[in-house]
Amino acid sequence: MIVGVATADLHIPHARSLKDKRRVVKSLLDRIAHKYRVSAAEVEHQNLRQRAQLGFALVNSDRRHALATLENIHRLVAERDDAFLTDWHSDLIEDF
Repeated sequence: MIVGVATADLHIPHARSLKDKRRVVKSLLDRIAHKYRVSAAEVEHQNLRQRAQLGFALVNSDRRHALATLENIHRLVAERDDAFLTDWHSDLIEDF
């Protein structure tokens, strides 16, 4: 069993309120969770209007597929126009 985990730190410069920020975050989380069938949530900075940290988790039996999924999520987050990726960390946990 392979568990993939990742965090993405975002800067959302056009968010003038927490409502603006949550609209961007919710859109991104919903799209990723639906497209890649992973768990996705905002895990830090919930009360800061221009920062967000998102967490992603997946379970798979194939290491290459898990790695490819994390790379695809990274690419999708980095390509957003309404949020800038400032940091990304990912890891695979195997045979625990």
